[in-house]
Amino acid sequence: MQPPRYPRNMIGYGANPPDAKWPGGAKLAVQIVLNYEEGGENNILHGDAASEAFLSEIVGAAAWPGQRHWNMETIYEYGSRAGFWRLHRLMQDVRITVYGVATALARSPDQVAAMKSAGWEIASHGLKWIEHKDMAEEEERAQIAEAIRLHTEVVGERPRGWYTGRCSENTVRLVAEEGGFAYVADTYADDLPYWMQTGGRDQLIMPYTLDCNDMRFATPQGFNSGDQFYTYLKDSFDALYAEGVAGSPKMLSIGLHCRLIGRPGRVLAFKRFLDYARGFSDVWFATRLQIAEHWAAQHPAVQHPKPSLMQRDEFVAAYGGIFEHSAWIAERAFDLELGPAHDTAGGLHNALARMFRSASDEERLGVLTAHPDLAGKLAQAKRLTQESTSEQASAGLDALTDEERVAFTDLNQRYTETFGFPFIIAVRDHDKASILQAFQRRIGQDRDTEFAEACRQVERIAEFRLRDVLPS
Repeated sequence: MQPPRYPRNMIGYGANPPDAKWPGGAKLAVQIVLNYEEGGENNILHGDAASEAFLSEIVGAAAWPGQRHWNMETIYEYGSRAGFWRLHRLMQDVRITVYGVATALARSPDQVAAMKSAGWEIASHGLKWIEHKDMAEEEERAQIAEAIRLHTEVVGERPRGWYTGRCSENTVRLVAEEGGFAYVADTYADDLPYWMQTGGRDQLIMPYTLDCNDMRFATPQGFNSGDQFYTYLKDSFDALYAEGVAGSPKMLSIGLHCRLIGRPGRVLAFKRFLDYARGFSDVWFATRLQIAEHWAAQHPAVQHPKPSLMQRDEFVAAYGGIFEHSAWIAERAFDLELGPAHDTAGGLHNALARMFRSASDEERLGVLTAHPDLAGKLAQAKRLTQESTSEQASAGLDALTDEERVAFTDLNQRYTETFGFPFIIAVRDHDKASILQAFQRRIGQDRDTEFAEACRQVERIAEFRLRDVLPS
């Protein structure tokens, strides 16, 4: 039976994200999205079962089954009739991305022409602005195909980017499976693009945002005034810009809606932010497609072993020797709940070390006694494992003087007679001199203290070995 596997990736880039290498040495990439949903929302005129209830000025709005909701409809219409044009005037010289709902675009030909004349990227926001969480997989696949067809017909070219928004657990996989998208944005997991293996391919993921997003004007605990929106955007910009100055450039995503930020009482707050951000010469304003193409060129997908996806025999063959001659540790670790977090050196080390730590004293002693003496007879006879040979050589233990060899031989014998296992130390942390110093210090410890120390050194050796074969 297949042991439990955890599909979520909880580590991402970890402590050391890659250098984005934004064009011109920019310290921050700013990416603005204008969601165009007006005319694609839930409405019985569109064949839906009820009216829309999401992201409007109506507090606590509820869907009206089988009825048109005149107030809701006209709020959405404000977005297309007034809000869009106000935002177009403000940003027609800025490279932004439109998330266009295909049916909404089809009902707004003048707005589509204006988007194109401004040079905006028009990505797909799905066929309709509706909920997909309960949609059957085959129906969602068909809607994705129809969204692409209609978008291509209305805009004149197929979309290269995709964002459903109200997605299902299948959405990202189904869009990747389609195969024609430079990026998928249905994620909020990072400040940088990243690659995901899904839908039978390496799919670039371009994280979006729900915090730097005007939707919070229409949600509980959200923004009550334009000043709050401006302050939040500015603080986000400043924090990420500072990280870029420190050598770790990121991407700031900002989400807008025609019917929300397009209102006169809010738009000036966004204009103030735009003026502020454009005052920096080393900030790159780009479409999501521009960022995706840059990332694919600078940071193409790289394959490396993924322990969490291996079969048992493959897993044990690859990692059974990480703890010296103790494949049982890998065998037990395979049965843990592994996931993407264990596909790194640190993650897999934790899984293997858990099994070593939870073993009996007798089992752990077996691991200790499986280790060779430092510069001992096995090394001289060239009978060490490849890993041990390399490790001992790294500290110069393969090139001892006669005097040093005598000293190591004497210490090895005394240590083993005292504790019942060989002296173990992670030689990559040391040179010959510090190894001898540790030898002389540790030989005087009591057995329990030294047993614990030897076990810690075994884990450290395993960590180094994993770094050789997996990303850190």
